[in-house]
Amino acid sequence: MAKKRGTGMAAVSYPIGMHLGGDPTGALVHATSGGNFVVAMSSVDLGQGLKTVMAQIAAEALGVPLDTVIIDTGDTDTGPHCSGTGASRTTHRAGNAVIAAAKEARSAMLDVAAEMLEVSAADLETDGKGNIHVAGVEEKSVSVAETVQAGTFQFGKTIAGRGLFLVPKSPQDPETGESDPHSTQAHACTVAEVEVDTESGEVEVLSLKSAYEIGRQINPELVKGQIVGGAWMAIGHTLCETTAPYYPTTEHAPLDFLNYGMTGVAEMPEVECELLEFPSPSGPFGAKGVGEMVANSPIPAIVNAINNALDLDISDIPVTPEVILRALDAQAAGAD
Repeated sequence: MAKKRGTGMAAVSYPIGMHLGGDPTGALVHATSGGNFVVAMSSVDLGQGLKTVMAQIAAEALGVPLDTVIIDTGDTDTGPHCSGTGASRTTHRAGNAVIAAAKEARSAMLDVAAEMLEVSAADLETDGKGNIHVAGVEEKSVSVAETVQAGTFQFGKTIAGRGLFLVPKSPQDPETGESDPHSTQAHACTVAEVEVDTESGEVEVLSLKSAYEIGRQINPELVKGQIVGGAWMAIGHTLCETTAPYYPTTEHAPLDFLNYGMTGVAEMPEVECELLEFPSPSGPFGAKGVGEMVANSPIPAIVNAINNALDLDISDIPVTPEVILRALDAQAAGAD
């Protein structure tokens, strides 16, 4: 009996979004009398950082400070339509909607500022710090807060915008069935290194090294968090997590989280990643999506590493110690 090491690799191409009636998502942006901007959406922040990313996108498109943007999400009674927080689509779809709404609100804001400064709105620009000034003449300026207040109390103008992103319909080739329903794709490749104890059947994932191509990163730290979180999920799916250990039978299924095996902090390996940025022409500032594929390529990479270590051909998950020991027994019997 011995501990054996193996290396495995897997790559994925991940389509962003869903082909459901154009996969639409909307956003509304309006200024408050205090000079802040509220972005109303029906998209949901599941902990993936949606509010942060949408605020960044809105602030950039409006030309205002990030801390003046408020994201109001998750209310389908009052927010515009969203096709759902899934399919790694939200940054791409909702981000485009936010940009469209922010641009309309920005245009309304500059119209008010133009009246205040007695210039053409086309000659105005924002500095991202809360001011609007004449291009090339920074001293001729007015603050965003003053502009918003003037729009409300002096000119009676609403500073607001609407946006909805819809994926253009892709015709299907009648001969081949080929079409482009997703508008953009992200890519990933993972190399896993494992050590397998042939006596106990236990697997230790030593390292996961991945390259991810996700368009442009809106928030690099959130991207890294997604990658590490995806690695943790992938290890659990590969080695222990299941609701039907003897599928298709439901025998011995876990009844609660006390009996449901999950990877802990102590099982987390070294996680390394390289981010490749090839901006998507259809994405907000070139972004694609990174939500789900971070848990995709590590799974087959780990399984391939186990097979490499033991010269096996396991193809089902989870690869529990029992699965490994049964496979080793079968291998030994075949050799005899």
